[in-house]
Amino acid sequence: MVKDTKSNETAELNDKLVSINRVAKVVKGGRRFGFAALVVVGDAKGRVGFGTGKAREVPEAIKKATDQAKNKMVRIPLKEGRTIHHDVKGRHGASKVILRSAPPGTGIIAGGPMRAVFETLGIQDVVSKSIGSSSPYNMVRATFNGLENIQSPRNIASRRGLKVSSIFGKKKSNDNEEKIKDGKEKNN
Repeated sequence: MVKDTKSNETAELNDKLVSINRVAKVVKGGRRFGFAALVVVGDAKGRVGFGTGKAREVPEAIKKATDQAKNKMVRIPLKEGRTIHHDVKGRHGASKVILRSAPPGTGIIAGGPMRAVFETLGIQDVVSKSIGSSSPYNMVRATFNGLENIQSPRNIASRRGLKVSSIFGKKKSNDNEEKIKDGKEKNN
C-alpha cells in the first residue's frame, strides 16, 4: 500500500532540466569528460526541490539529479495557490534575487533558472529580479533561500498564539477619515 502512494506521488511530479554542463577531469592519460546536471522537481501545489548530479553520460546525470531533487523537496506557503505572501530577498554566493508578489494575470516574470523553480512550484503570478552572478546553480539556490524565508499569516499567527484575523487587524484609518470628513462638513 505504501508503494502505491509513492508511485502516485512521483507520477504527479514535474521535473525541469535547468542546466547541463560538460565537465572534464584531467588524468595521466588526458581528459575524462563527464556531465553535470541541475534539475528542479515540483508538484505545482507548493512543494519543490532541486538536485545536482554528475555522471559520464547525460541521462545518468539527469537521473541522479532528479532523485536528489525528489529527496530534498520542501513545502512553500502560497497565497491563494498562485503567488507568494510577501516580497522577499534571497542570496547565495554572489547571486541575489528579489521576489515580489503580483496581482492575478501578471504571469511569471522571471529569467531562466528562477522561471523553472516557479513553474514547478505552481506559482502563476510573480515578479522577480536577479542581481549579481547569473550562474544557474547560484540562482536556483538564491531563489530557494528567498522562498524558504516566506512566512504565511497562519504560520505567524500560530507562533504568536493569535488568530489570523488579529494579525491583519481591522482598517481603522478609513473610519477615522470618515469621522474627520463629517467633522469638517459640520464646521462649514
